[in-house]
Amino acid sequence: MPRPIVFGPILGFALVPALLSAPLPFPITSGWHAAAQAQQPAAARPATNQTTVTAASAPAAVARVTKGAGVLPNDHGQVWREYDISPYTARVKQVERPEQAVIDWVLRETGTDLWFSEPLGILNANRSVLRVYNTPDVQRVVANIVDRFVYSAIETQAVGLRLATIGSPNWRSRAYPIMRSVGVQTAGVEAWLMSKENAALLLAELSRRSDFRDYSTPNLAVANGMRQDVTRTRPRTYVKSFRPRDPNAGGAESDVGQLDEGFRLQVSPLFSLDARSVDVFIKCDVDQVEKLVPVAVDIPVFGGQWQRAQVQVPQLVSWRLNERFRWPTDQVLLLSCGVVASPVPDGKAGGNALTNLLGSAPSRADALLFLECLATLPGPPAVGNPPAIPGFAPTDSAARPGVTGGISTRGRY
Repeated sequence: MPRPIVFGPILGFALVPALLSAPLPFPITSGWHAAAQAQQPAAARPATNQTTVTAASAPAAVARVTKGAGVLPNDHGQVWREYDISPYTARVKQVERPEQAVIDWVLRETGTDLWFSEPLGILNANRSVLRVYNTPDVQRVVANIVDRFVYSAIETQAVGLRLATIGSPNWRSRAYPIMRSVGVQTAGVEAWLMSKENAALLLAELSRRSDFRDYSTPNLAVANGMRQDVTRTRPRTYVKSFRPRDPNAGGAESDVGQLDEGFRLQVSPLFSLDARSVDVFIKCDVDQVEKLVPVAVDIPVFGGQWQRAQVQVPQLVSWRLNERFRWPTDQVLLLSCGVVASPVPDGKAGGNALTNLLGSAPSRADALLFLECLATLPGPPAVGNPPAIPGFAPTDSAARPGVTGGISTRGRY
């Protein structure tokens, strides 16, 4: 009987040197290997079989393209409408593209998916005209949005906003009797309605606490249909990696990254035609670098030596709010994101970059946002800081029905 031929180990040991000495099937042109390869003489470098794809060798168009029927399909009864938005855009000359606000609110009301699926829809605007091709039902929704922009009677309406933080959420224990909760889609966010009088009392009471910080300009107001951005950030640099220097110099240099910590707030209100209610889209992003975690790594230096260096890995804490609300204009909307990363910095010694922007505040705080409808623009919000009045007595307007809160956005709007 012939002996079995065993060639697994022999084949393995025989092929390893051959594989190690053979050129790689693809070029390596980055990292430490590239730096070491660049220091070798050209004759000593391994040859590589690179295939360059040129325009001549690129494949022709793959997708089948036709001219189509040459007309817009209207299988679902779509109709073409052109809306004159010049009365609105003429009032906001300081904005580069005011028509974008109209488009944004149409997408928030209808949802973005509606324009990119069946039935076929078209939405386009310039400074004078909004062009829409869609079903009659969608056209009625668009017409209502456009009316709310161009109607001059609500031109002077505005929303005043105030951002504040408080170190402890225990302020709720005294404020609950004067607030009425409304629904919110964003996890961890709470919202309440209260009368303007009670909002003034609450702000007066909170301002007496040592852990309360007010970060908004009292006169900050957003006109009807417009968008207001409030951004307070500060760059934070750190060593994220190392990269090889010029081959002649040898060694490595640090690759520095940057993070912007702080808060970015975006508010856009749109009043109803009778100015009795308002829809407000609110987007807020807060980013905080809790600490930079050091990690030791070995990097090559000139002459084939290695050196111990340190990179930093950011430990981030963030929270996001992306919500739409509707409430009566005689009420004040109060939002709380819970005890999260403070949107403002701490000026104490040893605080991080975020905590050195706007005064003293803990690294964790209850972020509060007050929104109030103003009768005229410009003008300071009525939710200022009046003299404190002992106790809280809810007024009748705090319990009025007919409020829709926490209307979630559709699609990316």
